Amino acid sequence: MGNDLALWRMTACDGQTLKESLAAATTWLEQKAEEVNLLNVFPVPDGDTGTNMLLTMQAALRRIDVSTDNSIGAIIQAVSYGALMGARGNSGVILSQFLRGLAKAWEKREAIDGADLASGFSMASAMAYKGVIKPVEGTMLTVSKDIAEAAMAATKENRDLLYVLEAAVRAAKVSVARTPTLLSVLREAGVVDAGGEGLFIILEGILRHLRGERTEPTAVSRAVVGMTIGGAEVAPSDGSGEPYGYCTEFVLCGKDLDIEKIRSDIVSFGDSALVVGDDNTVRVHIHTFRPGLVIDYAVALGTLHQIKVDNMQEQHRELLIKRVTPISPKVTVEQISGIAIVAVAAGTGMMEVFQSLGATAVIPGGQTMNPSTEELLQAIEGLPTAQAIILPNNSNILPTAQQAQAHTSKTLAIVPTTNLAQGIAALLAFNLDADLAVNAEMMEKAARSIKTAEITRAVRSTRYKDLQVEEGQPIALVDGELAVAGGDELGVVEGALRKMWAAEAELITIYYGETVGEAQAEGVASLVRAEYPQQRVELVEGGQPFYSYIISVE
Repeated sequence: MGNDLALWRMTACDGQTLKESLAAATTWLEQKAEEVNLLNVFPVPDGDTGTNMLLTMQAALRRIDVSTDNSIGAIIQAVSYGALMGARGNSGVILSQFLRGLAKAWEKREAIDGADLASGFSMASAMAYKGVIKPVEGTMLTVSKDIAEAAMAATKENRDLLYVLEAAVRAAKVSVARTPTLLSVLREAGVVDAGGEGLFIILEGILRHLRGERTEPTAVSRAVVGMTIGGAEVAPSDGSGEPYGYCTEFVLCGKDLDIEKIRSDIVSFGDSALVVGDDNTVRVHIHTFRPGLVIDYAVALGTLHQIKVDNMQEQHRELLIKRVTPISPKVTVEQISGIAIVAVAAGTGMMEVFQSLGATAVIPGGQTMNPSTEELLQAIEGLPTAQAIILPNNSNILPTAQQAQAHTSKTLAIVPTTNLAQGIAALLAFNLDADLAVNAEMMEKAARSIKTAEITRAVRSTRYKDLQVEEGQPIALVDGELAVAGGDELGVVEGALRKMWAAEAELITIYYGETVGEAQAEGVASLVRAEYPQQRVELVEGGQPFYSYIISVE
């Protein structure tokens, strides 16, 4: 930040200045979201902290996009509500609570000075901690606390707003850097806390704007709450019916591919970008409003395979609430029990499984596609019953489900499933004759009774406990923990099954992902059957992204 603060002075900040600063901060975060995504403890290709924080900020900004209110209290209240409704994942929910704290501190203020900023940060940190059931130090929460303490200390020297803000930003940077010393899992993985880094980037973006420094991208121009293409501004959706663009995926094959340059270029075309692979094969995933531009870019570098372009607005409209196939032509699960079931699932096969097992509503989502609080609320409020059970099927969706639970008119029970296999086990345990509380208890017990493995490829090299992982290697997460790495994919599957004590199980279910062909999946299943002749082995087309196989053992 430098020590030339004497050149910069700002005694107060009003509503419109805050609006402009938050917009600039969101633009700054947008450019760095993929870097934040890569700060996964485990080197899996579905990091979404940066994306979730960005989408949460964009949803907040849409609430004030056309506001001309000059009261900082009015502006931050709208921002807080927008962030709450648009919150996605753990990081998005904590960020929304941080903004809620600012709103509570400044609700009656027309403008704020440095002392108000410091008290706002203190309230924001307290609210963030309050929103987490079991706070863990070395995370985004610690960074928020260090920001607040530094800001309060700075006011004893100077009440100038920029002076206090710079002290807070400087403290955030230092705090993020020390998160690995507080959390062993970060230290072992060689990364800092992703949520803390995202919060630092947001505050840094605000400071850069107030000091007149650039926050906009220099290559492809983007609007703060969307992007500008061909002179027309298009905004992503927050669940209110605005456009979503196209989910564009393909595999690029060539020689001497520069993956770092490709990643940098692809990011400029849209949002939620994922670029992984090596110098011969690169897999690309991006949400963009001009898929043709992305494909044209890639064609110039090599040959394209497995091209897939989906209209996300159409998907959202069709899939937000997908009705279950009735038990009979006239009777459905919720009509018999009076309890509706909402499940979050990624992959057409997985969604069909949940439908066939009796889910009333299936919401598209998972890693990198966490539904927002508002999207969950829309699905819940549209249910035909007064009681419902939600299966988040992802630990990062659980906080959003809890936010929806606090704001719905329904009686809602959350079964805290952390992956799709657990969600299926829970749904199978649903009893048509039991009440809501009993069903929730039985379903949670069923989810915990199975072991699961998720097979993917490492997006970076790292060391975790006794495992040395190299970028591009197949890896397995067993019950959410990195457990097997190296060798070929089949060897990793076999290693994961041994870690799950599959020889002592009765049933092994293999869900194969969108990048796996049926013949390839059948080959894996055949080898598993040969290795475990006493177990029943079932193969299901899951169609899930990122993970070639999800395996459950019970």
